[in-house]
Amino acid sequence: MDLEAFLTSQFLSIGLVFARLGSALVFMPGFGERMIPLRFRLLLALVLSASLAPSTPVTPLLLEGPLTLLPLLAIEVTLGIWIGTTARIVMSALQLVGYQIGLISGLANAFAPETGSFQGSTMIADALMMAGVALIFATDLHHLIIDAILMSYDIFPPGQLMTGDLAEQTVKAVAASFYIGFALTLPFHVMGLILNLGMGLANRMMPALPVFFVATPVLIGAGFFVLIFAAPTILDGFLERFATWLGTLTF
Repeated sequence: MDLEAFLTSQFLSIGLVFARLGSALVFMPGFGERMIPLRFRLLLALVLSASLAPSTPVTPLLLEGPLTLLPLLAIEVTLGIWIGTTARIVMSALQLVGYQIGLISGLANAFAPETGSFQGSTMIADALMMAGVALIFATDLHHLIIDAILMSYDIFPPGQLMTGDLAEQTVKAVAASFYIGFALTLPFHVMGLILNLGMGLANRMMPALPVFFVATPVLIGAGFFVLIFAAPTILDGFLERFATWLGTLTF
């Protein structure tokens, strides 16, 4: 093998690693946040691809024509997008938690900025999303993200696309995200039920009581009070489930 063929084969192998790793990091929580410019995300993915390529089972490629490379690139990009999007779906559980807390506590705001990649944000959801992203790096969970992408080569070998398994795991990720989101907001649902039931009974006993003006500050104050004690448990529960998924890439 001459030098030109050797360099071409090495470049193509790094390109296949970049196709999966780069497309995954574009959507991955922490690495793929919208406040990070896209060129920086792609540059990081390129550096990681070049450094991690020897750790992957991708072998140097000797292709006869450019058309034979396109199916391999399409498969690798599809797998990378699936990994990043599924991780984003899991993280959307925090946004669902914040959305429910905002509705129950009267803190929902249609004009709140959106930190995540999904619609329907509230101030509490933005706070939880930013805290979740910060904790991903504070707890070194970003190292586990890179390990998960490398581990994906054991589950999905290069050039092999199992569409049935990808669809099944995506459905399970959506179901798990809803389950985590509702499970972590149970204290707020109980609080809202008790307070609204109490206000309804008070209105029945005192019809002249302006329940709306009394209930709103009570709900906001109680919501903040419960959030102070529940926020660490909410974030810890999310990080635990997210780390579990990163360790297996399955639900």
